[in-house]
Amino acid sequence: MSTQILSATLNPALDLSARVPRMEAGPKLRLQAPLIEPGGGGVNVARVIHELGGDVLAWVALGGASGAQHLALLRALGVAVHGFDAPGETRQSWAITDSSGDQYRLQLPGPDWAPEIGAAALDSILAQATGLVVLSGSQPPGLDAGFAQRLAAGLGPGRLLVDTSGDALIRLLTRPETPLCLLRLDQAEAELQAGHPFSDPGHAAAFAQALRKRGVAELVAIACGADGNILATPDGVFHVRPPQVKVISKIGAGDSFTGAFTLALAQGQPPREALRLGTAAAAATVMSAGSALCRAADVTRLQRDCTLAQLDA
Repeated sequence: MSTQILSATLNPALDLSARVPRMEAGPKLRLQAPLIEPGGGGVNVARVIHELGGDVLAWVALGGASGAQHLALLRALGVAVHGFDAPGETRQSWAITDSSGDQYRLQLPGPDWAPEIGAAALDSILAQATGLVVLSGSQPPGLDAGFAQRLAAGLGPGRLLVDTSGDALIRLLTRPETPLCLLRLDQAEAELQAGHPFSDPGHAAAFAQALRKRGVAELVAIACGADGNILATPDGVFHVRPPQVKVISKIGAGDSFTGAFTLALAQGQPPREALRLGTAAAAATVMSAGSALCRAADVTRLQRDCTLAQLDA
């Protein structure tokens, strides 16, 4: 199988981030000059893989003038792109940070997709895929919840890594069909699906292992915030805790984890080491402002200080 990774982004966004002295209702709020970057789950995954030296193709559904701007920005970063014609205008997402450090995130839903667009997108992704495939981010309105399952079936067992939310995630959890390579959940999503909060990493470990044994995926990862990440594997459950870093912006941390994790797997590293690299990438990303992602030098430095432990679950 090819070592090239394909990252698929169905609902990308132009990510705009800016600062304002104070967020308040009523008066005009004058922003500083915004940082504009190509965003969306799979796009961020591709950017991280490229930054870390991996071979990645970003499959991105783009439309309108904002889609053209998104494409130009992504290519300017040196990322290989396969653009797919999407309806309407590619959406925008805003992240506004005030002087207190509080961050306000505003996201548009994106254009509606008719059923035939979803079918064409599925065929296009399958035609471009030669190795591992990552499907990351929200789905566009109108696309049915079974898209990820159909993509997994077309690729075959153990080739698709998914980080999604909403009805698409529920469908994967409740009606597992073709096993994924990886399913990643953040803590809030995992606790919602488990029906109770996780008071410690052990609770997350038990839930992740239960999902894996149910046949949802060969590997199940759950993010635990500052406590790091949990990974359920056939060889047990592992926990990697990152070193303490100054948190500036959490935007893209989950995508950075998924990108670095996928790259490690494509390079033949064992899942526990992929977990360590993914955790380092997430920690490096929260050190960056706005929607900026990790830098390779920071990932390498932090990876040495990520502690790995095996848990009972």
